[in-house]
Amino acid sequence: MTSIWMLGGYQTDFARNWHREGRDFADLTTEAVTETCAAAGIGPDAVEVIHVANAFGQLFTGQGHLGAMPATVIDDLWGIPATRHEAACASGGTALLAAMADLEAGRYDVALVLGVELEKTVPGDQAAAYLGAAAWTGHEGEQAKYMWPFMFAEMADEYDRRYGLDDAHLRRIGEINFANARVNPKAQTRNWTELSFTDDDARNPLVEGRLRRLDCSQITDGAAGVILVSDRYRTAHPQAAPWAQVTGWGHTTAGLSLESKLGRRHEGPYLLPHLRKAITDAMSRARVELNDVDGMEIHDCFSMSEYLTIDHLGLTEPGRSYQAVDNGDIERDGRLPINPSGGLLGGGHPVGASGIRMLLDAAAQVSGRAGETQVENASTFGTVNFGGSTATCVALVCTSAAP
Repeated sequence: MTSIWMLGGYQTDFARNWHREGRDFADLTTEAVTETCAAAGIGPDAVEVIHVANAFGQLFTGQGHLGAMPATVIDDLWGIPATRHEAACASGGTALLAAMADLEAGRYDVALVLGVELEKTVPGDQAAAYLGAAAWTGHEGEQAKYMWPFMFAEMADEYDRRYGLDDAHLRRIGEINFANARVNPKAQTRNWTELSFTDDDARNPLVEGRLRRLDCSQITDGAAGVILVSDRYRTAHPQAAPWAQVTGWGHTTAGLSLESKLGRRHEGPYLLPHLRKAITDAMSRARVELNDVDGMEIHDCFSMSEYLTIDHLGLTEPGRSYQAVDNGDIERDGRLPINPSGGLLGGGHPVGASGIRMLLDAAAQVSGRAGETQVENASTFGTVNFGGSTATCVALVCTSAAP
């Protein structure tokens, strides 16, 4: 089976409001495709297959069939097979897995994987309602004003019942990630000031349950793209200089409802055993243990989602994620830096693009391209991307590319 190499990639500025600029998916896709190919050192005419991640295009813009958008705006992509992938916030992760499978099967040698999302076309309350479509519609969260803050507040309450939870640790996660975002030139919140990571109801108001404003990721416009290639491509192009090798993957899917996931206590000590399995599968396939990993980009759509992922990574025993927060383990100079980019909380969360952006940042880390967010001497990085209340989980491991 071929190895998978990340040849290069690109992220748009997540602080932009494309609707306010009078731009649409055609403009977003044009920039993302053009700059992704340029970063990889290839022309669009070298692409053999395309996988497009998008979760909510029809709801926010009325535009579906986004697999065809690259060929619509880039003549060299006319006739190239393309598919759109939707798995809520894990759309990017599943698009990456599909592209990897194409290369591993030997069908193609060069894959463009693109995540695109436009969410600022409507007011915030309407945007939150659209995003709620990734829950089990009509079966859960009917009392919620904001579906996903409500769901992750429920998750926090269940974690608290099982293990105990001090909200101060959630606030600290937000503080770390927003601080990391300040030095990321493409982070949505890099210029935000006078933030309060406290329980001050005026400066950091409650949104749902125990979750406050700065416990929640943003409504974001943006795109991210990567070029993946096979061993066969590298043999034919010895001058190619990949940023990273993707060495491991994990993929699990559970039912839509949060209640169904939280009810599986018999499956072990973890709150979400299927999330733990996706992570351990990725590490097993990469033939690494957590101590071999230099950092992670994980799915902090809420501070609680990062908190619960910390122990599922194995950084602490189940129920003791607070230890990694208190000890500084998750900070950029800690034992396992988490979200040095700023993650979703500070960096922004254009839903379909997030999983691809995570791999892009992980590859930048192991190739020494991460700028002021760089983790010193990073050679192995992981990602954890999930959709809904973790209904779809995708984990990846990448390492520095051999010379």
